[in-house]
Amino acid sequence: MGSTILEKILGRASGSATVSPGEIIIVDIDCTILLDVSFHFIQHGLGGREILRVADPKKIAVIFDHGVPAPDASTAAMHIAGREFVKRFGIEHFHDVGYDHGISHVVVADKAYALPGSVLLGGDSHTCSAGAFNCAARAVSSPDILHAMTTGKTWFRVSETVRYDLEGTLRPGVSMKDVFLHIAGTFGHHVNQCLEFGGPGIAALSINARRTLTTMCAELSADFAIFEADQRLLDYVHQRNAAPFTPVQPDPNAHYEDRRTLHLDRIEPLVGLPDAVVNNSAPVTQVAGTPIHQAFVGSCANGTLDDLKIAANAVAGKRIPAGVRFIVTPGSQEIWRQAMAEGYVQKLVEAGAVVTNATCGACFGGHMGVLGPGETCITASTRNFKGRMGHPSARIYMASPATVAASALAGRIALPDAFTNGGAS
Repeated sequence: MGSTILEKILGRASGSATVSPGEIIIVDIDCTILLDVSFHFIQHGLGGREILRVADPKKIAVIFDHGVPAPDASTAAMHIAGREFVKRFGIEHFHDVGYDHGISHVVVADKAYALPGSVLLGGDSHTCSAGAFNCAARAVSSPDILHAMTTGKTWFRVSETVRYDLEGTLRPGVSMKDVFLHIAGTFGHHVNQCLEFGGPGIAALSINARRTLTTMCAELSADFAIFEADQRLLDYVHQRNAAPFTPVQPDPNAHYEDRRTLHLDRIEPLVGLPDAVVNNSAPVTQVAGTPIHQAFVGSCANGTLDDLKIAANAVAGKRIPAGVRFIVTPGSQEIWRQAMAEGYVQKLVEAGAVVTNATCGACFGGHMGVLGPGETCITASTRNFKGRMGHPSARIYMASPATVAASALAGRIALPDAFTNGGAS
């Protein structure tokens, strides 16, 4: 019996010829990602002890993203601790507040830190985003991050794999966020599983679109989410990272816990209803007309240049109505600059949107878009949990950037218009 993509990657990383679902293995880590919030644990969670060494500074990246620029004194202290750590251990891959910062998973994509066939570890729950790059990427707790960066190793239970074969192409007005909402609403959670994506339908999907799907798999409680490697992916990585890598494909006779086909051309615009992601999707038409106070496009899932293009073209030449806040957050400063060069930022701000710097910000209710009591928001971010973006009485609907932009213009939840691009994320 053959092996899945995950089984092959973890087998290589553990030095084993084969690994099987359910096994507990020790693996070498190719890249460990630390965030600004990682340094809260380093400052306060070590019981007065300090870090004396790291296994390999070249395999560590430090990316400030959650509180950027620092919204309070405690965050500023974490930034100071992070800068001291980087200086002490000679960390080359450092993204401080300024030219090169961004949401960690987006920076990982911008710089191609996640190489095909590699293992990447991160301290944020959406680390599985890097699986779009044919990489075994997983989020772990702060103690596990500490262990990984000081020893270069971690442990995994080998996950069972569910295979999704993508066929067809997305219709205008439908995006990969809608595909995710379809999976979440139809198949529910994927606890202790790896999601493997492949099939002829991936050829038409941009790298941004693939990242949207793998990022959102954290909301299914999946251990990993991995795309097959194709020429588009290989070209993308080669353009951004000169390091050698070996992409991994599943064996033709790989064993899957389940194998499912997704017909992309049959999926319609969907919305995640408030307070939960899993088994909580509905057609946009079901809630159309619901008044909103805020619309948000951003986060590691939907702060791509494709998403900003959709939002900008949707509102170009129009005005956001009074009483509605339309907040747009690029996923990285690199994307911000690209959006400015393409004219997307100007279209957005002239319509009345607020374009923030790159940060996790509003997505986790930290800053730059916190919701107040009783407010309603439609968001193209990662979560719609009660209290996620601010006050627990606020209602959060999750949707694609196209649906969010259309709703911002209407002042109520609305279907996306014909301006949208089926290849968007």
